[in-house]
Amino acid sequence: MRQYFLGMAAEYNFRRILKHTFARGREIDCSRLRQFLASKYGGETMLCKNGRSALALALKAYFEPGDAVIINGFTCYAVYEAVKAAKLIPIFADISKDDLNFEMKKFDTLLPKKPKGIIVQNSLGNPVDIVAIEKLTKKYDLMLIEDMAHCVGVKYSDGRECGTVGIAAAFSFGKDKVIDTISGGAVTFRVPVKHRIEAPNVTPKKSDHLRARFYPLFGGICRGLTQIHLGGLLMRFLVAIHWVEKSADNRLDLKRRISKFEAKLALEQFKALGRADESPIRRFYLVNNREEVLKQLAYAGYHFDGLWYKQPVSPERYYKKIHFPEETCPNSVYVAKHIINFPNYYSKSDLESAMRIIKPFLVEEDQWVGKTS
Repeated sequence: MRQYFLGMAAEYNFRRILKHTFARGREIDCSRLRQFLASKYGGETMLCKNGRSALALALKAYFEPGDAVIINGFTCYAVYEAVKAAKLIPIFADISKDDLNFEMKKFDTLLPKKPKGIIVQNSLGNPVDIVAIEKLTKKYDLMLIEDMAHCVGVKYSDGRECGTVGIAAAFSFGKDKVIDTISGGAVTFRVPVKHRIEAPNVTPKKSDHLRARFYPLFGGICRGLTQIHLGGLLMRFLVAIHWVEKSADNRLDLKRRISKFEAKLALEQFKALGRADESPIRRFYLVNNREEVLKQLAYAGYHFDGLWYKQPVSPERYYKKIHFPEETCPNSVYVAKHIINFPNYYSKSDLESAMRIIKPFLVEEDQWVGKTS
């Protein structure tokens, strides 16, 4: 029986594992990646340790400490951490169950808090209504920053590409992102910054470098051992001894930059993505009795239980730190308890059996959300 995975470097086949493990980068690869992003997205670019560091630099460049910014009510702790690192106040906005992006009709309730900006994340690659967002930014003088972790290569409904609209675009190259080199990130400043920002120039810690280098190999071994029910056990052991780091635990650091070999691989992936026919949008579904669904999926070979979304701001172990306003974000709470998302690296035929399993549990009418890349 073929096995399918969400996580454990599932997008890395044997050839890609070898390429990643033995990749050699040089300083010129970092320069080429900076130049590519500066040209493609139209602005000065800095390379960063990870996506949250890139987002924090973008926020620090344009906002004053104490400013409030609107963020998605269904998001990752990394976004919240970046906002706090920039000494800003996060305002959580509830989402639509249709595309996991902002519920536009509720925006008026946020305005009394006097936000100065808004972060658009295009959840799971599903693009926001950018025209409506831009109208709001102009009406209320909000600065717009695009979080590109999920949406590199995605286009808005008006034809513009994500990353070409806001004052800045922050990229994550972490695990399971569109551009996946295990860690790393970048930020492109598309308009002149208000505050001078030092470019990260400290080399990565040796331990971080090695974890990024060998994670695809470890992930591939764990996937193979899943057939004899040892894959998950080995992965938990590797996490316990710090040979593997959970994505949410990749610390924010404004001084360190990406590894040179990751810069080389990131540039290759950007160029390859530009030749793809379709955008990397993930399919998602809302289901009842999610634990039972995941159990049945695993029995059929679909190991999709590594869910990011057990709480509106995930992972769950950080949720209590946030004091999330559940009463004003009911859709975000609901979606976090019912969502299942499929990876974008499997074809529709690969997922046919999975669809048959979840269909009886669907909360809403069976429909595909997004396309497969």
